[in-house]
Amino acid sequence: MKVTKLADGLGWPEGPSPLADGCLIFVETYRSQVSVYEEGRGVSQFAYVGGGPNAVLAATDGCCYVTQNGGVIGPWRAKDQRPPCIQRITPEGKVEILATEIDGHRLRAPNDLAFGPDGVLYFTDPGGPFDPVNRPDRSRLFAMNPNGTGRLLEELEPVYANGIVVEADGSIVWVESYTGAVNRRGTDGRIAQLCILPEKGKPDGLKVAANGDLYITALIAEGIDIVSPDGGYKHLLSVGRVPTNCVFVGNTLYVTDGGHLGLSAEPDMAGVLWQVDLDDVGGMPLFPGGIDRGVIAG
Repeated sequence: MKVTKLADGLGWPEGPSPLADGCLIFVETYRSQVSVYEEGRGVSQFAYVGGGPNAVLAATDGCCYVTQNGGVIGPWRAKDQRPPCIQRITPEGKVEILATEIDGHRLRAPNDLAFGPDGVLYFTDPGGPFDPVNRPDRSRLFAMNPNGTGRLLEELEPVYANGIVVEADGSIVWVESYTGAVNRRGTDGRIAQLCILPEKGKPDGLKVAANGDLYITALIAEGIDIVSPDGGYKHLLSVGRVPTNCVFVGNTLYVTDGGHLGLSAEPDMAGVLWQVDLDDVGGMPLFPGGIDRGVIAG
């Protein structure tokens, strides 16, 4: 295994996603933008989206989809706030709001997203900062169809549902940052807890390897927890200081790293983008998807 630092000085990077041209996009929450890394040129702005973008996903329709938390999560506040929503960046670079609500449910703070084999866009919405005593928000899982309609898939207990992926068979897996739980919703709609990660290391994002293993970024553990498909814990892959999310491109794993825990109202541009070359592990390809280009929120 070889770990290479590709970029630093980033403003809380999250949600990396590969583009068709070989570049890598990711959000910089503190800069209210989607950024792009290009080999030989480094990092530049891909699109200004305002607020607090939490993750981005490049789709096969040529667009990129963004979970926008509004810019009011944690102590930091965006100067140019946006309504919590799902945004779309068109191939022409236009930023559109796709949804501020789903099936009558107002979005609170969309967090992470993934397409399924059915072309449906699944995303988590944990609401405000988790506080089990004073503000026990109920997390929610949403599904948005290719035609722009959608539904509330699950309303969960007062937990902080964060990263989300869809497995090869269409099952949905998500993590809870404050309980350390990894959960799966099977294709039959039944929910099962796969495991509780060691020492409640605050899991954030995750992706699926080709063999079905889950690679889960752990904010406090300074690495990636690797969990087998049946929930068995394998080991910690040490990378970064505060890893936030990751994505496979073949046998390469790209990891975004906040560099700090984001506990200050002043943004600390300590984020890093890492490249991890894995000798014998590849990623499960991401499912294709896209939302009808005619769909734009009023």
